[in-house]
Amino acid sequence: MAGRRKETTNVVWSGSWVAERLGVELVGDGELRELLGLALRRNPKRAHLLVSNVLGKHVPQRPSVVYGAGFELGRRVRDLLGDAGAREAVVLGYAETATGLGHAVADGLGDAPYLHSTRRPVEGVARAGGFEEAHSHATSHLLLPEDPDLLGNGEEGSSGATLVLVDDEFSTGNTVLNTIRDLHERCPRSRYVIVALVDMRSPADRGRLAEFAAEIGARIDLVARNTGTVGLPEGILEKGQALVAEQEALRPPAPTPGDGKLPGTLRPGARVDLQWPAGVPDGGRHGFTPAHRAVLEPALPAMADRIAQALDERMPAERMPSGQAPHEETGAGQPRRILVLGFEELMYAPLRLGTALEARTGADARTGADARTGADARTGADARTGSDARYEVRYSTTTRSPVLAVDDPGYAIRTRLVFPAHDDPADGPGDRYAYNVAGAGFDAVVLVVDSTADTPALHAPGGLLHQLAAHTGTVLLAVVPSYVPSGAATAVPAESSTSVPTPAHAPERQEDSAMLPEPLRGPAFSSYAPDEVGWLLQDLSDTELEAPTEEREEAIQSGGAHYAESLPVEYQPSEQYQDLFKAALDLSAARIARAVGTVTETVLAERGPRPVLVSLARAGTPVGVLMRRWARLRRGADLPHYAVSIVRGRGIDANALRWLAAHHNPADVVFVDGWTGKGAITRELAAAIAEFEESDGTEGFNPEIAVLADPGGCVRTYGTREDFLIPSACLNSTVSGLISRTVLRSDLVGPDDFHGAKFYRELAGSDVSGHFLDTVTDRFDEVADAVDAEVKELLTADRAPTWEGWAAVERISEEYGIHDVNLVKPGVGETTRVLLRRVPWKILAKRGAGADLEHIRLLAVQRGVPVEEVDELPYTCVGLIHPKYTRGATGADGRAVESK
Repeated sequence: MAGRRKETTNVVWSGSWVAERLGVELVGDGELRELLGLALRRNPKRAHLLVSNVLGKHVPQRPSVVYGAGFELGRRVRDLLGDAGAREAVVLGYAETATGLGHAVADGLGDAPYLHSTRRPVEGVARAGGFEEAHSHATSHLLLPEDPDLLGNGEEGSSGATLVLVDDEFSTGNTVLNTIRDLHERCPRSRYVIVALVDMRSPADRGRLAEFAAEIGARIDLVARNTGTVGLPEGILEKGQALVAEQEALRPPAPTPGDGKLPGTLRPGARVDLQWPAGVPDGGRHGFTPAHRAVLEPALPAMADRIAQALDERMPAERMPSGQAPHEETGAGQPRRILVLGFEELMYAPLRLGTALEARTGADARTGADARTGADARTGADARTGSDARYEVRYSTTTRSPVLAVDDPGYAIRTRLVFPAHDDPADGPGDRYAYNVAGAGFDAVVLVVDSTADTPALHAPGGLLHQLAAHTGTVLLAVVPSYVPSGAATAVPAESSTSVPTPAHAPERQEDSAMLPEPLRGPAFSSYAPDEVGWLLQDLSDTELEAPTEEREEAIQSGGAHYAESLPVEYQPSEQYQDLFKAALDLSAARIARAVGTVTETVLAERGPRPVLVSLARAGTPVGVLMRRWARLRRGADLPHYAVSIVRGRGIDANALRWLAAHHNPADVVFVDGWTGKGAITRELAAAIAEFEESDGTEGFNPEIAVLADPGGCVRTYGTREDFLIPSACLNSTVSGLISRTVLRSDLVGPDDFHGAKFYRELAGSDVSGHFLDTVTDRFDEVADAVDAEVKELLTADRAPTWEGWAAVERISEEYGIHDVNLVKPGVGETTRVLLRRVPWKILAKRGAGADLEHIRLLAVQRGVPVEEVDELPYTCVGLIHPKYTRGATGADGRAVESK
């Protein structure tokens, strides 16, 4: 084992290696270079990483310095707001890097409750919001407060409490402004305060804050410890990626379990019982109140005593780590170097254990008095008190972020430990990292994890504990009970030490679901807000899938291809057609709002207070979003909402069902679609669920679909059974979040993949998805009384499916000589699809149908399709796809003609 390298951080700036090779400039006040170093990310979105020397994430630092940096910022915010304003403030920190910093800021304010965002979903805890961090390695943030009113619910108008948002660096401002925008829409506030260790915005970004504040009508203050800018040369992303590849090619292969370089087992007794106070959360994932703080503070010294006793028992004063020679700083009589190592988002609990241990052993734990220095931060050593100064304590945490390590004094990340994730993460297995731990000469490491992360993977060969044991003489494990809010379904017993129970409904093959990615969310995928819907799909945006309508039709009808193996060319509506859409939306918005309210209230009454909405992509997705909005605005229920793929003849995406079963109770899942035609998808879903449950061993999914309109009489749960124009049927992706139809093709979708879809970013200028949703949402209040009356009547009515539509389709198929029900598309929505995506033969319109068919008639004229008015039609219209289609049957221009 190599001895501790000589520290040169006070001589060489820990950003010089990157600056010299890539031309990155760090410009700011005199302390900035002491606070920040530079490293290279293994991330395609941003090349460089600002490495903080006082954050306690990548660089081990004295706990008192880390805590003091945040605490001092909290005091500055308190001075800004005044005592009364500070008492009413709420502090929000960002996962994973700033969870501990934000908590320390809340402590500095004194009386403020604290919440941090998280990337760990917790079943049974309602989301109070979510947002994306575009440049991050893991982008999606969730807000999961136990108290739903912590961030305000917006029911009584503007909140008087100031929201304090804390991040380690304020670079572009995008993440923070996205958060404020999301939360301000839910509960407007008059004041926000942004807190960061460093404000590194470019001049172009600085003006955006004032503009944004004016836009939302609120005051936004900024409190930062230091200010500067980063100068990035042109092409740095490509140059940085090339440099990372070059350096990693030089890296020797990492040791693997069983090669003799990693120990096989840990010594018995390596666990320390903290006796964490009952009822105190492990951090701010679900909220941390002043009452929690009042219980934790007096308990910290006793927990530090237990850690120190365990260290003394396992690390006698004269013992040296195996293979390490005494030297001037770790020889006999010198204080032992102890690292308190936290775990990803679990930063505050290990930080406070570190400050308590530091104070117990005599180091200066004053809040911020010495929080001045750079990477090793040795100031304050003179504050140790005599012979009791046995330990020199440092603190850092593990992380999800991949960063290049270079063993050079001019580079901020000298060494890297790589180990498997050990907390059964929602996004599946993957590598995790601990930086600047290996080779740093630590005599002992106290690893602090929550009980959710105390799994067999943590203890396995090659796991984090064994990786640490290869680089230090003593490893202690301290487990903090994972706090689970009351009512959450995935409660973890406090005494859990080796495994985490899965929900009672979890499938036996849950390991399969762990390999699946988290849902895609806007704005990275779709134009919907990230909390509106999670897409259980894979992004095929860069794949060429479109084919001319006539080619697709011929291939589909000849049996040469399935309709889900390609996409039609996206229809670009004419100005006249767009005007029709807007007019139709204005006329039908209240009607749609009433149907949305009716179907949502029926679902809430019959399927429980917190159903999980699962839309059938893509026609069901706008309806699912509207149902979610109704539940939130009218009932205060924040319902989970996902979109999944179902393909006629191929069934529903089984991997999406596995993901849902792993994260929710299948009995809570409610499938949502826009409308029924003849009921083909209704039957498809029922068959697919039965097949899935038989083959997968997972039970509980209810195959019944809730729809906005059920003109075919195919379902029990609906908003209306009238066949009327739903404007979202008039367009394709531009009213569905810019998402294509779903794709299922064997060369693109493997057995462990979600079905695919494309995000048409290039159509953003034509996108009316938000306009459609907002127009309907604005009519919720005016239809509320009608909805209440309608639901009361429906809940006692006979709503058994009549399948009237299916019988009509069979009759039409035979009467018109088609002999294939799949070529008969009943209802306004399905007829619109025929005209937009397929080769239509003719349109049957109910005699006397009015405004609901104006867009149908316009599309029929544009495509040269005859419209035939008929009597006794159970639908407003029916679209007939050209039977036995060949391109020769329609002419070179693709216009359909009637068969002779």
